[in-house]
Amino acid sequence: MTTPFPTATITGYPRIGARREQKKALEAYWAGRIDAADFTRSVHTLRIDTYRRLAQLGLSEDYAIPASYSHYDHVLDTALAVGLIPSAPGDGGSDTDAATALEHYFALARGTAQRAPLEMTKWFDTNYHYLVPELADSTTFAAHPQHVLSLVAEAKAAGHLVRPVLVGPVTLLALTKSSPGATTLPLDRLDELTLVFRDLLTALSHAGVDWVQLDEPALVADIPGSTDARLAEAARRSYATLATAVDRPQLFVTTPYGSLDNGLPTLAESGVDALGVDLSAATRRIDPDYPRRLAATVPASIRLVAGVVDGRNVWADDLVSSLDVLTGLGRESVSVSTSTSLLHVPYTVSQETSLPVDVASWLSFAEEKVTEVEALAAALTDGAVARPEAFNRADRVRRTRASSTRVHNAEVAARTAAEATNDGFRTDSATRIAAQEALGIPDLPTTTIGSFPQTAEVRRARADHRAGRLDDAAYEQAMRAEIDRVIGLQEELGLDVLVHGEPERNDMVQYFAEHLDGFTTTEHGWVQSYGSRCTRPPILFGDVSRPEPITVGWSRYAASRTPRPVKGMLTGPVTILAWSFVRDDVDLRISADQIGLALADEVADLEAAGIGIIQVDEPALRELLPLRSRDRAEYLDWSVRAFRLVSAHVSPQTQIHTHLCYSEFGEIIEAIDALDADVTSIEAARSRMEVLDDIDGFGFARGIGPGIYDIHSPRVPSVEELRELIEAALKHVPAHRLWINPDCGLKTRDYPEVRASLANLVAARQEVLETVQVTV
Repeated sequence: MTTPFPTATITGYPRIGARREQKKALEAYWAGRIDAADFTRSVHTLRIDTYRRLAQLGLSEDYAIPASYSHYDHVLDTALAVGLIPSAPGDGGSDTDAATALEHYFALARGTAQRAPLEMTKWFDTNYHYLVPELADSTTFAAHPQHVLSLVAEAKAAGHLVRPVLVGPVTLLALTKSSPGATTLPLDRLDELTLVFRDLLTALSHAGVDWVQLDEPALVADIPGSTDARLAEAARRSYATLATAVDRPQLFVTTPYGSLDNGLPTLAESGVDALGVDLSAATRRIDPDYPRRLAATVPASIRLVAGVVDGRNVWADDLVSSLDVLTGLGRESVSVSTSTSLLHVPYTVSQETSLPVDVASWLSFAEEKVTEVEALAAALTDGAVARPEAFNRADRVRRTRASSTRVHNAEVAARTAAEATNDGFRTDSATRIAAQEALGIPDLPTTTIGSFPQTAEVRRARADHRAGRLDDAAYEQAMRAEIDRVIGLQEELGLDVLVHGEPERNDMVQYFAEHLDGFTTTEHGWVQSYGSRCTRPPILFGDVSRPEPITVGWSRYAASRTPRPVKGMLTGPVTILAWSFVRDDVDLRISADQIGLALADEVADLEAAGIGIIQVDEPALRELLPLRSRDRAEYLDWSVRAFRLVSAHVSPQTQIHTHLCYSEFGEIIEAIDALDADVTSIEAARSRMEVLDDIDGFGFARGIGPGIYDIHSPRVPSVEELRELIEAALKHVPAHRLWINPDCGLKTRDYPEVRASLANLVAARQEVLETVQVTV
């Protein structure tokens, strides 16, 4: 007799540890402070403690807890499990072999001196990064179930029947890239891969596993190169094979991050045993008809697992509204879940001691969301009376947020409404180019993107100031000393446009959030970005305004230390939104406008302080692009407008820069052009200027700075290598519009490699300039 699907579950959980135990273990292992055995024991304890805590929170039914842990990345784990990426010996073998397997795993993730790591990019429209598998024609798929079997076995030994989690076959291939020289597309090999997934399922069935989770978020997105209809057809073929396998566990297929289109009838007819759907309020706002379509399409033979609790944002659930959605599905039985994995939120609000009390009461992190799921599941059986405390709390949250003066600011609302028709147009670019000649910028000007290495001394000074161990005067003196160092280094190297290095900034978004009304920040709200890299996203809870200047004092001081131009450095409104937890009570475009207007006040003060070049970074412009093509034009319209509001009132003489990275620029080239920045810097070093094909083909006519120094690698590029990249760029961009700069900020690098790399950058520019002066 098979185990029924649990009434309350989640589809994934944070894996870094409530106190970042995994991060510390990873970095200790990489540094050689602990060996493979110590690392394995550490993360084993973390997993078992997680299962125990989830059971205490209410996930006590068999298979309610997903085994979603990963050492580094779940896409890499699945790719290894099916032979998409060749594995090393060690799973289930000797200690020596286990150490070899770990070394191989982390070599794929992080690279070694001998090999580059796998490419890394954003997971759908989240801030999580996954490792991109590569598929060669010679790749032979094969099942390697040892790792997932070991997770199941260790949990069972501790008294927990957990649900193995794999990226589904369609999504895995949709996110895979072809190796150089490959003659077939990854999805063309789906039938082969599906048979290997069947072998994995057989191995799990033989191990006594009753439920397996397969995540298929590709079915709610428009993936480049694959239409929704093609992905739905791929799912039909794959799950027809898996569902009819004789010896398999029951299949739970999840579809997070949005609503199904063609994939809905496909999965409804596939024979899978349970279907997880994203029914969060955010998805229902985009697709109001989705609950009705689900009720009409999914047969009673498939257990519907309704993800009504938002797994991506931090606001307490409106349990009454969610219960209405659940009962409105009209099903005799339905399970309750989160809309996505809880990987995207911090562990628990209970750790936070410095949040405003009222704001803290409105929040639910991972632990609190588990209790909301359990309360809704209980309410489906016995009504709200089953969990009165949970429903009373949800009612208080709804009422107090709606009436809070901390949330709603009439002055900000009036200002935002007054700017509703402002498209941010300054003046035509020809007029600006003529006016900016007074800046004295030479051909092929050199600059950096903004940040310089953050030394231990700088970080310690910030920490001591925050803790009260360093007073304001001493802190300012320490920061000014670092600015002096950065300015002096840039002058010594011969850079044309300088930056102050941003020593005062802990993070390019958090720093601004700490200085804008409407935001708050956490102490322990860490969220995994990739591997051991964690961030603390700010929380946008109310109307946004700037109470006082943020960057002006630092920029004014830097400018006073040099006769060369110094750029003011700001983070743009879209990036601040993308890397924060945002409000769920207003349209995102309203928050974008408010942040844009707050930054416009900062730009005005920078201009008044004599800063003639101001950079407004928007590295996340591409990240917020909706997963469905039909929704993208509207997003790009308001995101571009919010950026333009920042500089709408500056004079033509002030040169506005922006910086973009993490992007497939061809998809948004029209929007990049519409930003109307005087100079746009972009990542280009790893692609060896391939990105300029998009720029060139579009006829981009303003300044462009394709990065020539890849700051994501510790290696120092040679003068010859950098010169070749500049020469490649000159085939697309004339010398008077081409800027010479690194790919991104230098915060994560150290001073010796930065000094050497920038010296080579300036030398390469000089060599090219001598040739250009003769030929242009």
